[in-house]
Amino acid sequence: MQLMVIGSAFAQTAGEREDTAGALAPVVITGDSAWQQRWLAPGSVEVVDGEELRAGQLQINLSEGLARVPGLVVRNRQNYAQDLQISVRGYGARAPFGVRGVRLYVDGIPASAPDGQGQAANFPIGSADRVEVIRGPFSALYGASAGGVIALYTQDGARPTEWRTGVAAGSNGLWRLSTQLSGQTGTPAQPGWSYTLDAGKFATDGERPQSAASRSTGNLKLTRAHDGGRTVLLLNRQSSLALDPLGLTRAEFDADPQQTTASATQFNTRKSVSQTQIGLAWEQALGQGHRIELLGYGGQRAVRQFQAIPTGAQTPPGSAGGVIDLDRDYWGWNARWRLDRTYDSGRLTVAAGLASDRQTEDRLGFENFVGTTLGVQGRLRRDETNRASTLDPYIQAEWRTAATTLTAGLRHSRVRFTSADRYIAAGNPDDSGATQYDGFSPVLGIRRELTPQLQAFASVGRGLETPTLNEVAYRTGGQTGLNPALNASRSLSAEAGLRGRQGWGSWSATLFETRTQDEIVVLSNTGGRSTFQNAGRTRRHGLELSGVMQWGPVTITPAYTWMDARYRDGFLTCTASPCAAPNVPVAAGNRLPGLAKQQAYLQLAWEPGWANSVWTLEATHTGRMAVNDRNTDATAASTLFNVGVRFEQNRGDWTWREFLRIDNVTDRAHAGSVIVNEGNNRFFEPGPGRSVYVGVELVRRFP
Repeated sequence: MQLMVIGSAFAQTAGEREDTAGALAPVVITGDSAWQQRWLAPGSVEVVDGEELRAGQLQINLSEGLARVPGLVVRNRQNYAQDLQISVRGYGARAPFGVRGVRLYVDGIPASAPDGQGQAANFPIGSADRVEVIRGPFSALYGASAGGVIALYTQDGARPTEWRTGVAAGSNGLWRLSTQLSGQTGTPAQPGWSYTLDAGKFATDGERPQSAASRSTGNLKLTRAHDGGRTVLLLNRQSSLALDPLGLTRAEFDADPQQTTASATQFNTRKSVSQTQIGLAWEQALGQGHRIELLGYGGQRAVRQFQAIPTGAQTPPGSAGGVIDLDRDYWGWNARWRLDRTYDSGRLTVAAGLASDRQTEDRLGFENFVGTTLGVQGRLRRDETNRASTLDPYIQAEWRTAATTLTAGLRHSRVRFTSADRYIAAGNPDDSGATQYDGFSPVLGIRRELTPQLQAFASVGRGLETPTLNEVAYRTGGQTGLNPALNASRSLSAEAGLRGRQGWGSWSATLFETRTQDEIVVLSNTGGRSTFQNAGRTRRHGLELSGVMQWGPVTITPAYTWMDARYRDGFLTCTASPCAAPNVPVAAGNRLPGLAKQQAYLQLAWEPGWANSVWTLEATHTGRMAVNDRNTDATAASTLFNVGVRFEQNRGDWTWREFLRIDNVTDRAHAGSVIVNEGNNRFFEPGPGRSVYVGVELVRRFP
């Protein structure tokens, strides 16, 4: 739970929003005034409405509805064992699984662990009110490892009570069932608790062999307003089982992109996840513009994963095996004071507080074979308890007039890792240890109204990205224990842009640049174990364009990102296994892997005025992506086309909705994503061919 999220966790009445939500505008954006606060923000903020996320979509992955946000890339790996691949202005692209370098939140509760590792699988798209995406310097105010922020907020229950249920099905045996119930207890004169319940299940046979998956989710949100304040109770439950098809080598991808490498089926690679989380938020006005906001949360997460690590690689005494068995408890809190004062010359808002997150995980490792039988749990090879903690004080102030917004913020992040080793044997000494990272993240921003239809903004700030527990866990050369030589990367980011709005729509254009010191990169992959190092300086700079334009029955939504991301310093890396020391050069000027220089999206939506229908055509373009630091190979650029149509019928308290969509209409073979620096050269994750999906939804309102 970070600095500004707590502000958004507390919804307000429409009248209050117009007056107070603008404070801390780069981050605190609430409901009805979302567009207004984006318009006034001194930084890059995008708000995607929940209806836009769901309309004509499967409602399974965030990748379905966020392509319209420039600077943000959400790739569906077609591998549910490894989650979505998410990056913001290049942050997060190195992640071989999960999400790194980008902070994730659901209703103000972190979906990212204290070490920066996150998961997007528990985002409840079916009940989403909106998704807020923060790019650029202001994301650093969310703490370490915040190269960007994605925050989803679910709908508040209201009158009348509404029940929605839907089903979707399509190619590769995919199906989804979901239901939502929202409303409010009490009477209109004396309202009680507002409630939103969202439950769903989906399954797929997968695009490739060994890629089947299923997932069940449940979310409950209870809110109640009281005199001068509000209480929010949140509960989330998620469980999943996914087979892992792994990536493909260049030869395998060229021969048949829909195949699966043999080791995936030999070892029956798979991953199961179970997670439960609860959160409680409370705010209270104290008078004279003072307000207190508190939030606490906690949860449990269990992961069991069978990997395709060869049996021979598990022979050395330092091997952790090929089965991961992890149980994690995590919790956190945030306490914030806020002052909001209006003067004749403008408005002042100040917020200050303290945030802390904790996690404790018991991690076991086993061999993934017994005798000649592969893909089963064997002997114990790892037994340890790892802990991560953060403690972050922060302060932010904003002065706003009708024409100008000035914002300044400062956060100090401290991240500490400890490991207690209980598996001590000959050749595998005690790996216990500890390491700590800390740093300040200052941010400055300004917004200036040039005309009533044109705003200019600029911001600059420093950020800190710490390694995750997985990245700091091992040293190179077969050495055991935490890696004390791995530093946090530090960045300086700046951006400047324009926003415009006219009768036909709105648009924005932003120039940005980020310079990083001690970029964290993969050093080696030895026996299924990855080690990391700092690679010196990098530079990312680019241009982001977006807009929404409407002419009669046609709405055009374009988004374009041009980004050049390169290493400014050369360094040495490893390519052979085992690797005692890095000895292969990476040249200065090489492109950062996993990042396309150009990313473009265009949607044409036509409402002909009959059958209450909307017809859509989408085009997405992704440029070449290098697969490793040495830039020895790259994906081909690709342009994909999707078409869809949706209908809606209303009769009294009933509403019916139907949709049909065809993705990748031309059936183009392409790499949907890459596994950066994959040690076995299995870099390529194929995207799906032509896919057809249909869905229906029934809505019933109870006055």
